[in-house]
Amino acid sequence: MRPSLALVAAALAGCGGTPIDPSDAPSDASTPCAFTDASARSDGRVVGGPYASRVVSFRAGEGASFGHSSMPDIVLGPPQGAGDLRGGTDTVSLGQGGEIVLGFDRDIVDGPGDDLVVFENAFMVPGAEERYWEELGEVSVSEDGVTWVTFPCDPRGARPHTGCAGWTPVYASPSNGLCPLDPRVAGGDGFDLATVRLTRARFVRIRDLSTQGLMAPATGFDLDAIGVLHGR
Repeated sequence: MRPSLALVAAALAGCGGTPIDPSDAPSDASTPCAFTDASARSDGRVVGGPYASRVVSFRAGEGASFGHSSMPDIVLGPPQGAGDLRGGTDTVSLGQGGEIVLGFDRDIVDGPGDDLVVFENAFMVPGAEERYWEELGEVSVSEDGVTWVTFPCDPRGARPHTGCAGWTPVYASPSNGLCPLDPRVAGGDGFDLATVRLTRARFVRIRDLSTQGLMAPATGFDLDAIGVLHGR
């Protein structure tokens, strides 16, 4: 869950620098942002297609409550990012050590570069130089929802936290038209199935790691959405 800006600024005070303006995010997206099998519901949310279509399981950890009343819809469909300077609030908190498994209507397949992207709500700390509030998560993928392979992630190291989710701000939002499926503009953390030697996956599992790393102890990974960059 995102803490107050005052608390974070106090915790990380002492660094100078100018935060990035969210309006500086690139806007030349050309990647298609919707697949033909996605559908819009009466509330405007997109279901299926290139985004998670269902929550298979959810085990909340300690301190988790934010967004739970809006489950499962809050983690389905595209992200609602808020840029560098504040974390988005269209999220669900996993809590310390919490876990969520999401399913997809299409296979995630191994293509060139990253194959899926996980959107959290990391943000730059006001008044700090290249310092971010980040609650990291471990990402695993599965073809059948039973046998899992996990991307290597060390939350205790310095940025970039390659292999972890939850350290890159999210820019894409329905309010700004940035394409969630274009890694050049969307934000979020990308994952390549080739890293874990899979050619396809149908399920994604995220486990909170917020009791480890530079921000520990934090209150839990905040999931916004998961997008499929290569699907079939």
